[in-house]
Formats: sequence, structure tokens, C-alpha cells
Amino acid sequence: MGISTSSQNNGQPTTTTTKTQIFILSGQSNMSGRGGVKNNHWDGVVPNDCKPDPSTIHRLNANLIWETAKDPLHADIDTTKTCGVGPGMPFANAVKDYIAGVIGLVPCAIGGTAIKKWAKGGKLYEDMLRRSKSAASGGGEIKAMIWYQGETDASSKHDAEAYKSNMENLIHNVRSDLGLPSLPIIHVAIASGEGKYTEVVREAQKSINLANVVCVDAKGLELKDDHLHLTTEAQVQLGHMLADAYLANFG
Repeated sequence: MGISTSSQNNGQPTTTTTKTQIFILSGQSNMSGRGGVKNNHWDGVVPNDCKPDPSTIHRLNANLIWETAKDPLHADIDTTKTCGVGPGMPFANAVKDYIAGVIGLVPCAIGGTAIKKWAKGGKLYEDMLRRSKSAASGGGEIKAMIWYQGETDASSKHDAEAYKSNMENLIHNVRSDLGLPSLPIIHVAIASGEGKYTEVVREAQKSINLANVVCVDAKGLELKDDHLHLTTEAQVQLGHMLADAYLANFG
């Protein structure tokens, strides 16, 4: 998918195409979004920072068709849970004025998944790869993968201690399989966890030191009453933090 624009050159019309700027959104529930969800029901509140922009912000739906992006971005992807507001829309709205052409969001996150479930060859990884390649097949350019995951790994000492190597392997595999060895990765250090090893996972995330990999720390953002998921307001804040990180490092 590309954007065609016409201009005049010595009196003759010329057409240029701006590639769709693609961002992969992946991880688990705080990426797919639980903002505004209570008792398996989303309240439908869409903050101004999350408003749709049909001319500029699109999403690849579950059928691999581009459409106007709007929350819940992951409604047809993370289908076993109720999705609400996540960081994707505030991120896209915050960067759109600094990026030429259409932004294409590729939601891939699935709630309740440990990082080992995202290993190469597994369904989650292969689905993410398939969706990402499909998004780029029309001439789009994959600009970054944004990753928010790790809460489930905090429930196991073994998984928490293995997190760094598993995440580094994921980054290597995604870059290799997409043919983008320098693909920017922005990942989130978790604000909460499902067990007592949250700090172990957080330290693993913050200690990753690879080229073109940036960590955004979510600690301190407001959590819902479940003490696990970010509130709608916190998701908006996180979206802006991710946008700032992208523009400062890769924009």
C-alpha cells in the first residue's frame, strides 16, 4: 500500500509514491489493550489522543486487509479476551505529523502469553511474521516493532531468568526473517507482573544492549484495580512515551 501524490514538473504532471510506514505492535495484553475494560466489557471511551484518522492511520485487520485504525486495535486479533485502549493509537497520532505518508499499524499481540510462546516456529511468531510480510507486500516499509510483554514471565523464576536470552533471540529472529538486520525495536519494561519475579524480568529488559533497540520504562504508570493492566490514561501516556522514543532515536 502506498500513497500517490501529483505535482507539476516543468508544466508536466508527475506522480510520486510515498511508502506506507509500518509499525508492528506485539506482545501480550498491555499491548493489545485493556484500558477501559471491566468485567469483560469495554466502556467505549476513546480519548482524543486515540481518535481515528482515516486519511493517515490504518491497521491491518485479521483478514490482512487495510482499514481505518481505531480502538480496540486488537479486537479481531486477541479474540479470547475483551480488548480496549492500548498504546497503538496514541503512538500513531503522536508520530503522524513527523512521518511522510500513511501509518500502517499491524496488531499482533495476544494476552497471557509468555515469551517462550513467541519462539520461532510457534504459531504466535509465525502469525506475526506472516502479518508483517503481508503488510509490506504492497510496497510498505516496516519502520519498527513495538513490543510490550513479560508480565506472564514474572510468574516463574526460570522464565524470568531466561527472559533476556529469549528476548534477544526474538529480536534476532524477527530481523533475520524479515530481512531487516537493523530493524528498530522499541520494547517496554513492564509496570506489573503476574508473579513475584517482576523485577527480574524488568532488569532483564533494561539490560538488553543491542543496536537499534530502545527500552521504554512503564514503571509508575497507573494500573487498574487488577494491579496488572494499564488504565486508559496510562495507555495514552505510554503511547506518547513510545512516540518520543521512536522520534528521538529513529525519526
